[in-house]
Amino acid sequence: MELQHINVKLYLQEPQAVKLDALVPVFHGWIQNRVCEELLIDVADYRHVHAGPGVVVIGHQADYSVDNTDNRLGIRYNRKAALQGTNRDRFSQALRAALEACQRLEVDEKLNGALRFDRQNMRLFVNDRMLAPSGAHAAGSVQAELRDFFADVCADPDVRMNFDGNPRSLFGVDVTTAKPVELDRMLERLR
Repeated sequence: MELQHINVKLYLQEPQAVKLDALVPVFHGWIQNRVCEELLIDVADYRHVHAGPGVVVIGHQADYSVDNTDNRLGIRYNRKAALQGTNRDRFSQALRAALEACQRLEVDEKLNGALRFDRQNMRLFVNDRMLAPSGAHAAGSVQAELRDFFADVCADPDVRMNFDGNPRSLFGVDVTTAKPVELDRMLERLR
């Protein structure tokens, strides 16, 4: 199965400490300073939506957001444009973009260190129901590929994966490592 439109979400450790309104000028700075490889266009504020998208940087090829989908606050990278290469290439690109966003947010002076991301749990999902319908068939066709990818990137041969079996959800997998993995180390393995 060839996957496109890969999304990665990395969760915040202490979501109650986060003030989403502080992200609006930070994300505007990303646009002005062109800090991402994608063309970023605008910032949308959806804080009023319960368990929703939060604050979103809208881009041409991808969006970045600190969203609260499923009542779990985290940074989400949403790849919208198709990418050439293998599934592993697309997994790598999306995870690298999400990790780089985490690093930028954790060290941003405007946020005063309020954001710290979980180093053991993440979610990878496909925002395209036509390419990857949720269910056992899709999970079975890419399970080994995803296990190898996350075992390599996280340097954890015992990485745990839990596929979302809800047919109403996007095809996705929750990934948990046995020990915390540092963002820098993961990024090194993705280059």
